[in-house]
Amino acid sequence: MKIGILIDSFRVPLREAMRKAAAMQVSGIQCYANAEILNGDRAELRRYAKEFGLEISALVAELGGYGFQDEKENPEKLERMKQVFDAAVELGAKVVTGHIGVLPRDPAHPRYGVMLNALTALGRAAKERGIVFGIETGPEDPEQLAEFLKETDGGVGVNLDPANLVMVRNVSPVRAVEILRPWIVYTHAKDGLHHRDCDAEQVYDAFARGGFEQLQKETGLLFEETPLGAGSVDFPSYLHALKAAGFDGYLTIERETGADPDADIRLAVDFLKNQIHNLK
Repeated sequence: MKIGILIDSFRVPLREAMRKAAAMQVSGIQCYANAEILNGDRAELRRYAKEFGLEISALVAELGGYGFQDEKENPEKLERMKQVFDAAVELGAKVVTGHIGVLPRDPAHPRYGVMLNALTALGRAAKERGIVFGIETGPEDPEQLAEFLKETDGGVGVNLDPANLVMVRNVSPVRAVEILRPWIVYTHAKDGLHHRDCDAEQVYDAFARGGFEQLQKETGLLFEETPLGAGSVDFPSYLHALKAAGFDGYLTIERETGADPDADIRLAVDFLKNQIHNLK
């Protein structure tokens, strides 16, 4: 397995973040598909990363709002996603990751069909370009996501984020790997704590509206992200499960909170190097 960094976690300009990642001696980076990525000189950016020995392993595509839940918005979002896919190809990235919204538990729910149609079209667009879209884990149980993926037409996989599973669903990442193993194309290395059970739909609705802090004022602390190794993700068992599943791709460090991202990312790199060494 290889260690990467979602370099937006450094909270500094792109090229400065690349230099920081290179100094930590990781193999690759993931970037948000922002205006600089979509409108800039991607050939030059790829060369710049290569000079530092960094592979651009994936892009993050976050379209905001409710993912692919709204049938009226989906055609325009699909076109925007195709632009991200094209940028990924030019940068040499084989994966684009992102949240898709919250799948209804009942496949007969109208929104389920809307999301299935959107992700099927998205997967076909990815396949045409020789890449894959990785759905980030979070609001759904692994079994539910697996059943959904079986209905798509390829080009769609899983970006397994163990912290999201722990924080929102209080689900074992090991069990998630066992269930989702045919579809795991990418992972985020993140940790967190689950404080109380919550309604995933309510949580992601609050994120979409920018009202998550208000939700936690009303409910109390639901969950929190922590530095790697300080949360409840059992990384030794989780990494063993990934290895048993045949996954040999990226463990990409993502740090969304915390006052000192550089220190937390350095800690995460050292933590993962030690964990990978102990796998052998």
